[in-house]
Amino acid sequence: MELLRRLTKPVSHLVVLSLLALNLYLPAAHAGMIGTEAVVNAAQAQQYRERLLTTLNRDDVQAQLLARGVEPAQVQARVDSLTDEEVQTLATNMDQLPAGGDGVVEALVLIFIILLITDLMGLTNIFPFVRHPR
Repeated sequence: MELLRRLTKPVSHLVVLSLLALNLYLPAAHAGMIGTEAVVNAAQAQQYRERLLTTLNRDDVQAQLLARGVEPAQVQARVDSLTDEEVQTLATNMDQLPAGGDGVVEALVLIFIILLITDLMGLTNIFPFVRHPR
């Protein structure tokens, strides 16, 4: 009987520690209702983002970006860092631009201005001619 007590004590400590470790590493789940509007807005934002990236991945647009000294990887990172409202603004501005070469240039100018503003705010460091307030 004494042997059984000596063996069960370390095993019980091991079981308690393992349960404690499981509770520490697994966060508690928080459930909540998600509104239809939030789901629709998220889906629309994703569609706008994909459309913007598709436009920016075209060969002629990338050639124009490279001609202006902007790397495609930087553009990808910038588009990923845009908020949903900014992506929606860009996508709607692209819809309102006339078809043809002028629309692409205007879209590029709009993207350049957004990138420049975020660079001036100190959020990024893309353009070497911008002095950061740091």
